[in-house]
Amino acid sequence: MKILYAHDHFGAFAGAEANILATANELARRGHSVGIVHGDETGKGLEQWRETFDTRFAIEDWAIDAVLDEFEPDVVYVHKLADIKLIEAFVSSGIPLVRMVHDHDLYCMRSYKYNYFTRRPCERALSAFCLFPCGGFLARNHDGPSPVRWVSYSAKVKELELTRRFDRLIVGTRFMGEELRRNGFDAGQIEIHAPAPAALDTSSVSSFSDRNLIVYSGQITRGKGVDVLLESLAQVAFPFECVIFGDGNHRAYCEKLCARLELNDCVHFKGYVPPEEIHDCYREASVVVMSSIWPEPFGAAGLEGMRFGLPVVAFDAGGIKEWLTNNFNGFLVPWMDRATFAARIEQLLRDKKLARGLGERGRQLVAGTFSFVKYVDGLETTFKRVAVKIEQPVIA
Repeated sequence: MKILYAHDHFGAFAGAEANILATANELARRGHSVGIVHGDETGKGLEQWRETFDTRFAIEDWAIDAVLDEFEPDVVYVHKLADIKLIEAFVSSGIPLVRMVHDHDLYCMRSYKYNYFTRRPCERALSAFCLFPCGGFLARNHDGPSPVRWVSYSAKVKELELTRRFDRLIVGTRFMGEELRRNGFDAGQIEIHAPAPAALDTSSVSSFSDRNLIVYSGQITRGKGVDVLLESLAQVAFPFECVIFGDGNHRAYCEKLCARLELNDCVHFKGYVPPEEIHDCYREASVVVMSSIWPEPFGAAGLEGMRFGLPVVAFDAGGIKEWLTNNFNGFLVPWMDRATFAARIEQLLRDKKLARGLGERGRQLVAGTFSFVKYVDGLETTFKRVAVKIEQPVIA
Protein backbone atom coordinates (compact mmCIF):
# COMPACT_ATOMS: atom_id res chain seq x y z
CA MET A 1 0.00 0.00 0.00
CA LYS A 2 0.94 3.64 -0.43
CA ILE A 3 0.20 5.57 2.77
CA LEU A 4 0.44 9.35 2.83
CA TYR A 5 0.85 10.87 6.28
CA ALA A 6 -0.29 14.48 6.83
CA HIS A 7 0.92 16.51 9.81
CA ASP A 8 1.51 20.11 10.86
CA HIS A 9 5.19 19.50 11.60
CA PHE A 10 8.20 17.61 10.32
CA GLY A 11 10.61 16.37 12.98
CA ALA A 12 10.59 15.37 16.62
CA PHE A 13 8.55 17.41 19.08
CA ALA A 14 6.14 15.47 21.31
CA GLY A 15 4.08 12.29 21.51
CA ALA A 16 2.28 12.75 18.18
CA GLU A 17 5.57 13.04 16.33
CA ALA A 18 7.06 10.02 18.11
CA ASN A 19 3.98 8.03 17.10
CA ILE A 20 4.24 9.10 13.47
CA LEU A 21 7.92 8.16 13.19
CA ALA A 22 7.50 4.77 14.90
CA THR A 23 4.47 3.66 12.89
CA ALA A 24 5.87 4.89 9.58
CA ASN A 25 9.12 2.99 10.16
CA GLU A 26 7.26 -0.22 10.94
CA LEU A 27 4.86 0.12 8.02
CA ALA A 28 7.82 0.73 5.70
CA ARG A 29 9.54 -2.34 7.15
CA ARG A 30 6.43 -4.34 6.26
CA GLY A 31 6.76 -3.30 2.64
CA HIS A 32 4.39 -0.33 2.43
CA SER A 33 5.39 2.95 0.80
CA VAL A 34 5.12 5.89 3.19
CA GLY A 35 5.22 9.58 2.34
CA ILE A 36 4.34 12.72 4.23
CA VAL A 37 2.86 16.13 3.51
CA HIS A 38 3.89 18.46 6.30
CA GLY A 39 4.16 21.96 7.70
CA ASP A 40 7.14 23.58 9.41
CA GLU A 41 10.23 21.66 10.45
CA THR A 42 10.77 21.39 14.21
CA GLY A 43 14.57 21.39 13.95
CA LYS A 44 14.77 18.23 16.10
CA GLY A 45 15.47 14.68 14.98
CA LEU A 46 15.30 15.71 11.32
CA GLU A 47 17.83 13.13 10.15
CA GLN A 48 15.68 10.25 11.40
CA TRP A 49 12.58 11.75 9.79
CA ARG A 50 14.32 12.23 6.45
CA GLU A 51 15.51 8.62 6.51
CA THR A 52 11.96 7.41 7.16
CA PHE A 53 10.18 9.76 4.75
CA ASP A 54 12.31 9.94 1.64
CA THR A 55 9.12 11.09 -0.12
CA ARG A 56 7.95 14.30 1.52
CA PHE A 57 6.02 17.36 0.48
CA ALA A 58 6.20 20.70 2.31
CA ILE A 59 2.74 22.28 2.45
CA GLU A 60 4.08 25.69 1.50
CA ASP A 61 5.66 24.30 -1.68
CA TRP A 62 2.95 21.96 -2.94
CA ALA A 63 -0.74 22.09 -3.77
CA ILE A 64 -2.60 19.07 -2.41
CA ASP A 65 -3.84 18.06 -5.86
CA ALA A 66 -0.23 17.93 -7.06
CA VAL A 67 0.82 15.90 -3.99
CA LEU A 68 -1.92 13.35 -4.59
CA ASP A 69 -1.10 13.11 -8.31
CA GLU A 70 2.60 12.65 -7.53
CA PHE A 71 2.32 10.09 -4.72
CA GLU A 72 -0.99 8.40 -5.68
CA PRO A 73 -1.79 7.20 -2.13
CA ASP A 74 -4.15 4.34 -1.36
CA VAL A 75 -5.01 6.05 1.92
CA VAL A 76 -4.26 9.39 3.55
CA TYR A 77 -3.43 9.23 7.26
CA VAL A 78 -4.07 12.64 8.84
CA HIS A 79 -2.58 13.48 12.22
CA LYS A 80 -2.57 17.03 13.60
CA LEU A 81 -3.54 19.34 10.76
CA ALA A 82 -4.81 22.86 11.39
CA ASP A 83 -5.28 24.03 7.79
CA ILE A 84 -9.01 23.70 6.96
CA LYS A 85 -8.35 24.15 3.25
CA LEU A 86 -6.05 21.13 3.26
CA ILE A 87 -8.60 19.01 5.08
CA GLU A 88 -11.28 20.14 2.65
CA ALA A 89 -9.02 19.23 -0.28
CA PHE A 90 -8.44 15.76 1.12
CA VAL A 91 -12.17 15.22 1.61
CA SER A 92 -12.92 16.44 -1.91
CA SER A 93 -10.32 14.11 -3.41
CA GLY A 94 -12.37 11.00 -2.69
CA ILE A 95 -9.27 9.15 -1.45
CA PRO A 96 -9.89 7.01 1.66
CA LEU A 97 -9.14 9.05 4.78
CA VAL A 98 -8.11 8.05 8.28
CA ARG A 99 -7.45 10.53 11.08
CA MET A 100 -5.57 9.93 14.30
CA VAL A 101 -7.09 12.07 17.05
CA HIS A 102 -4.14 12.65 19.37
CA ASP A 103 -5.72 15.32 21.56
CA HIS A 104 -8.65 17.73 21.87
CA ASP A 105 -7.75 20.22 19.12
CA LEU A 106 -10.50 18.91 16.84
CA TYR A 107 -13.43 19.93 19.08
CA CYS A 108 -12.00 22.37 21.64
CA MET A 109 -11.24 25.97 20.73
CA ARG A 110 -8.66 26.18 23.51
CA SER A 111 -7.38 22.70 22.59
CA TYR A 112 -6.66 21.63 26.17
CA LYS A 113 -10.28 20.97 27.29
CA TYR A 114 -10.15 22.50 30.75
CA ASN A 115 -11.02 25.79 32.43
CA TYR A 116 -8.06 28.16 32.26
CA PHE A 117 -8.54 29.50 35.78
CA THR A 118 -9.72 26.44 37.77
CA ARG A 119 -7.99 23.92 35.48
CA ARG A 120 -11.01 21.64 35.88
CA PRO A 121 -11.71 19.45 32.84
CA CYS A 122 -14.58 20.43 30.53
CA GLU A 123 -17.14 17.76 29.66
CA ARG A 124 -19.11 19.71 27.03
CA ALA A 125 -19.20 19.24 23.28
CA LEU A 126 -18.23 22.09 20.97
CA SER A 127 -21.07 24.62 21.16
CA ALA A 128 -21.86 28.29 21.67
CA PHE A 129 -20.86 27.72 25.31
CA CYS A 130 -17.27 27.70 24.01
CA LEU A 131 -17.76 31.37 23.10
CA PHE A 132 -19.65 32.51 26.20
CA PRO A 133 -18.86 32.10 29.02
CA CYS A 134 -15.73 30.08 28.13
CA GLY A 135 -14.26 32.79 25.89
CA GLY A 136 -12.58 30.21 23.68
CA PHE A 137 -12.37 32.70 20.82
CA LEU A 138 -9.31 34.17 22.56
CA ALA A 139 -6.23 32.04 23.09
CA ARG A 140 -2.64 32.68 24.11
CA ASN A 141 -0.34 33.54 21.22
CA HIS A 142 3.17 32.12 21.48
CA ASP A 143 4.31 33.03 17.96
CA GLY A 144 3.77 36.77 17.56
CA PRO A 145 3.94 40.16 19.25
CA SER A 146 0.34 40.02 20.49
CA PRO A 147 -0.22 38.03 23.71
CA VAL A 148 -3.54 36.68 22.37
CA ARG A 149 -4.86 35.33 19.09
CA TRP A 150 -8.32 34.96 17.61
CA VAL A 151 -9.82 31.46 17.31
CA SER A 152 -12.67 31.07 14.83
CA TYR A 153 -15.69 29.15 16.10
CA SER A 154 -17.08 28.75 12.58
CA ALA A 155 -13.78 27.28 11.36
CA LYS A 156 -13.82 24.77 14.21
CA VAL A 157 -17.39 23.79 13.35
CA LYS A 158 -16.40 23.37 9.71
CA GLU A 159 -13.42 21.20 10.65
CA LEU A 160 -15.71 18.94 12.66
CA GLU A 161 -18.14 18.68 9.75
CA LEU A 162 -15.36 17.79 7.32
CA THR A 163 -13.81 15.25 9.66
CA ARG A 164 -17.18 13.49 10.06
CA ARG A 165 -16.74 12.58 6.38
CA PHE A 166 -13.53 10.64 7.07
CA ASP A 167 -13.67 6.87 6.76
CA ARG A 168 -12.16 6.22 10.19
CA LEU A 169 -11.14 8.12 13.31
CA ILE A 170 -8.46 6.41 15.41
CA VAL A 171 -8.16 7.10 19.14
CA GLY A 172 -6.06 5.58 21.89
CA THR A 173 -8.69 5.21 24.61
CA ARG A 174 -12.39 4.71 25.20
CA PHE A 175 -12.30 8.12 26.84
CA MET A 176 -11.38 9.75 23.54
CA GLY A 177 -13.98 7.70 21.70
CA GLU A 178 -16.61 9.09 24.06
CA GLU A 179 -15.38 12.63 23.35
CA LEU A 180 -15.84 12.06 19.62
CA ARG A 181 -19.32 10.62 20.04
CA ARG A 182 -20.22 13.59 22.22
CA ASN A 183 -19.23 15.77 19.26
CA GLY A 184 -21.45 14.00 16.76
CA PHE A 185 -19.29 11.20 15.36
CA ASP A 186 -20.83 7.83 14.61
CA ALA A 187 -19.53 4.93 16.69
CA GLY A 188 -18.88 2.97 13.49
CA GLN A 189 -16.30 5.55 12.43
CA ILE A 190 -14.25 5.20 15.59
CA GLU A 191 -11.58 2.59 16.26
CA ILE A 192 -9.47 2.28 19.40
CA HIS A 193 -5.82 1.47 18.79
CA ALA A 194 -3.74 2.24 21.87
CA PRO A 195 -0.51 3.92 20.61
CA ALA A 196 1.95 1.48 22.16
CA PRO A 197 5.64 2.47 22.09
CA ALA A 198 8.02 0.59 19.82
CA ALA A 199 9.39 -2.61 21.32
CA LEU A 200 12.66 -2.55 23.24
CA ASP A 201 15.13 -5.25 24.20
CA THR A 202 14.00 -7.02 27.37
CA SER A 203 17.47 -6.45 28.85
CA SER A 204 16.46 -2.82 29.26
CA VAL A 205 14.66 -3.42 32.57
CA SER A 206 15.61 -0.82 35.18
CA SER A 207 18.22 -1.53 37.86
CA PHE A 208 16.34 0.63 40.41
CA SER A 209 19.64 2.23 41.35
CA ASP A 210 20.40 4.05 44.59
CA ARG A 211 20.03 7.38 42.77
CA ASN A 212 16.30 7.18 43.61
CA LEU A 213 15.75 8.61 40.17
CA ILE A 214 12.35 10.00 39.17
CA VAL A 215 11.71 10.57 35.45
CA TYR A 216 9.26 12.91 33.76
CA SER A 217 9.16 12.88 29.95
CA GLY A 218 6.76 15.07 27.96
CA GLN A 219 5.87 18.57 26.99
CA ILE A 220 6.16 21.30 29.58
CA THR A 221 2.83 23.02 29.10
CA ARG A 222 0.37 24.12 31.73
CA GLY A 223 -1.91 21.15 31.14
CA LYS A 224 0.95 18.70 31.72
CA GLY A 225 1.10 19.91 35.32
CA VAL A 226 4.86 20.10 35.79
CA ASP A 227 4.26 22.92 38.26
CA VAL A 228 1.98 20.60 40.25
CA LEU A 229 4.67 17.91 40.05
CA LEU A 230 7.22 20.32 41.54
CA GLU A 231 4.82 21.27 44.34
CA SER A 232 4.39 17.56 45.03
CA LEU A 233 8.13 16.86 45.00
CA ALA A 234 8.61 19.63 47.55
CA GLN A 235 6.67 17.42 49.96
CA VAL A 236 8.85 14.31 49.44
CA ALA A 237 11.03 13.81 52.53
CA PHE A 238 13.17 10.96 51.16
CA PRO A 239 16.32 11.80 49.13
CA PHE A 240 15.69 11.76 45.38
CA GLU A 241 16.80 13.05 42.00
CA CYS A 242 14.29 14.04 39.33
CA VAL A 243 15.02 14.64 35.66
CA ILE A 244 12.49 16.45 33.49
CA PHE A 245 12.79 15.77 29.78
CA GLY A 246 10.95 17.99 27.33
CA ASP A 247 10.26 21.58 26.49
CA GLY A 248 7.33 23.94 26.15
CA ASN A 249 5.90 27.35 26.88
CA HIS A 250 5.53 26.65 30.62
CA ARG A 251 9.16 25.70 31.16
CA ALA A 252 10.42 29.13 32.22
CA TYR A 253 7.66 29.41 34.83
CA CYS A 254 8.39 25.92 36.14
CA GLU A 255 12.13 26.58 36.38
CA LYS A 256 11.46 29.70 38.47
CA LEU A 257 9.03 27.74 40.64
CA CYS A 258 11.66 25.03 41.07
CA ALA A 259 14.07 27.64 42.43
CA ARG A 260 11.44 29.12 44.76
CA LEU A 261 10.71 25.65 46.13
CA GLU A 262 14.48 25.14 46.65
CA LEU A 263 14.52 22.04 44.46
CA ASN A 264 17.35 23.04 42.11
CA ASP A 265 19.80 20.58 43.71
CA CYS A 266 17.58 17.58 43.02
CA VAL A 267 15.42 18.53 40.00
CA HIS A 268 17.06 19.00 36.61
CA PHE A 269 15.43 20.30 33.42
CA LYS A 270 17.06 18.59 30.43
CA GLY A 271 14.99 19.98 27.54
CA TYR A 272 14.61 17.94 24.38
CA VAL A 273 17.06 15.02 24.16
CA PRO A 274 17.16 12.00 21.83
CA PRO A 275 15.09 9.01 23.01
CA GLU A 276 18.25 7.02 23.75
CA GLU A 277 19.23 9.44 26.52
CA ILE A 278 15.79 9.11 28.12
CA HIS A 279 16.11 5.32 27.90
CA ASP A 280 19.45 5.50 29.72
CA CYS A 281 17.69 7.24 32.61
CA TYR A 282 14.87 4.70 32.61
CA ARG A 283 17.52 1.99 33.09
CA GLU A 284 18.47 3.56 36.43
CA ALA A 285 15.15 5.01 37.52
CA SER A 286 12.84 3.96 40.33
CA VAL A 287 9.60 5.60 39.19
CA VAL A 288 8.05 7.38 36.22
CA VAL A 289 5.72 10.30 36.94
CA MET A 290 2.89 11.73 34.83
CA SER A 291 1.54 14.95 36.28
CA SER A 292 -1.04 15.73 33.58
CA ILE A 293 -4.05 17.59 34.94
CA TRP A 294 -5.73 18.20 31.60
CA PRO A 295 -7.93 15.37 30.26
CA GLU A 296 -5.00 13.29 29.03
CA PRO A 297 -6.02 11.51 25.80
CA PHE A 298 -3.71 8.57 26.45
CA GLY A 299 -0.32 9.17 28.07
CA ALA A 300 2.16 7.13 26.01
CA ALA A 301 5.10 8.29 28.17
CA GLY A 302 3.75 6.13 30.96
CA LEU A 303 3.82 3.02 28.78
CA GLU A 304 7.33 3.88 27.65
CA GLY A 305 8.48 3.80 31.26
CA MET A 306 6.57 0.58 31.92
CA ARG A 307 8.57 -1.12 29.17
CA PHE A 308 11.58 -0.73 31.48
CA GLY A 309 9.73 -2.38 34.34
CA LEU A 310 9.05 0.91 36.12
CA PRO A 311 5.97 1.78 38.18
CA VAL A 312 4.04 4.91 37.22
CA VAL A 313 2.56 7.56 39.48
CA ALA A 314 -0.04 9.73 37.74
CA PHE A 315 -3.10 11.83 38.40
CA ASP A 316 -6.47 10.36 37.43
CA ALA A 317 -6.93 12.51 34.33
CA GLY A 318 -8.64 11.58 31.06
CA GLY A 319 -7.71 8.18 29.65
CA ILE A 320 -4.81 7.36 31.99
CA LYS A 321 -6.95 5.00 34.07
CA GLU A 322 -7.34 2.74 31.03
CA TRP A 323 -3.74 1.56 31.35
CA LEU A 324 -2.80 2.51 34.94
CA THR A 325 -4.50 0.54 37.69
CA ASN A 326 -3.97 1.74 41.24
CA ASN A 327 -1.64 -0.52 43.24
CA PHE A 328 -1.24 -2.90 40.29
CA ASN A 329 1.30 -1.26 37.94
CA GLY A 330 1.72 1.98 39.87
CA PHE A 331 -0.47 4.48 41.65
CA LEU A 332 -3.42 6.43 40.24
CA VAL A 333 -3.72 9.55 42.39
CA PRO A 334 -6.86 11.70 42.77
CA TRP A 335 -6.75 14.71 40.48
CA MET A 336 -4.48 17.51 41.77
CA ASP A 337 -3.90 15.77 45.13
CA ARG A 338 -0.30 16.87 45.67
CA ALA A 339 0.07 15.32 49.12
CA THR A 340 -0.97 11.87 47.92
CA PHE A 341 1.18 12.19 44.80
CA ALA A 342 4.19 12.94 46.99
CA ALA A 343 3.35 10.11 49.40
CA ARG A 344 3.12 7.56 46.58
CA ILE A 345 6.47 8.64 45.12
CA GLU A 346 8.10 8.42 48.53
CA GLN A 347 6.55 5.00 49.15
CA LEU A 348 8.13 3.64 45.98
CA LEU A 349 11.52 5.18 46.71
CA ARG A 350 11.57 3.68 50.20
CA ASP A 351 10.26 0.27 49.16
CA LYS A 352 12.18 -0.90 46.09
CA LYS A 353 10.67 -4.38 46.37
CA LEU A 354 7.21 -2.88 45.95
CA ALA A 355 8.43 -0.69 43.10
CA ARG A 356 9.95 -3.68 41.29
CA GLY A 357 6.77 -5.72 41.72
CA LEU A 358 4.48 -3.01 40.37
CA GLY A 359 6.93 -2.29 37.58
CA GLU A 360 7.11 -5.93 36.53
CA ARG A 361 3.32 -6.10 36.27
CA GLY A 362 3.41 -2.99 34.10
CA ARG A 363 6.11 -4.49 31.89
CA GLN A 364 4.01 -7.62 31.36
CA LEU A 365 0.93 -5.49 30.64
CA VAL A 366 2.76 -3.55 27.94
CA ALA A 367 4.25 -6.70 26.43
CA GLY A 368 0.82 -8.32 26.20
CA THR A 369 -2.06 -5.88 25.98
CA PHE A 370 -0.12 -2.89 24.65
CA SER A 371 2.13 -4.60 22.12
CA PHE A 372 3.56 -2.34 19.41
CA VAL A 373 3.23 -5.17 16.90
CA LYS A 374 -0.48 -5.54 17.70
CA TYR A 375 -0.89 -1.77 17.46
CA VAL A 376 0.57 -1.59 13.97
CA ASP A 377 -1.33 -4.74 12.95
CA GLY A 378 -4.52 -2.86 13.84
CA LEU A 379 -3.52 0.22 11.86
CA GLU A 380 -2.54 -1.89 8.86
CA THR A 381 -5.88 -3.71 8.91
CA THR A 382 -7.74 -0.41 9.11
CA PHE A 383 -5.84 1.05 6.17
CA LYS A 384 -6.48 -2.02 4.03
CA ARG A 385 -10.18 -2.01 4.93
CA VAL A 386 -10.81 1.64 4.14
CA ALA A 387 -8.70 1.47 0.97
CA VAL A 388 -11.19 -0.94 -0.57
CA LYS A 389 -14.18 0.70 1.19
CA ILE A 390 -15.12 -2.38 3.18
CA GLU A 391 -17.71 -1.43 5.78
CA GLN A 392 -17.22 -3.21 9.05
CA PRO A 393 -18.97 -2.08 12.24
CA VAL A 394 -16.49 -1.16 14.93
CA ILE A 395 -17.34 -0.84 18.60
CA ALA A 396 -15.33 1.98 20.18
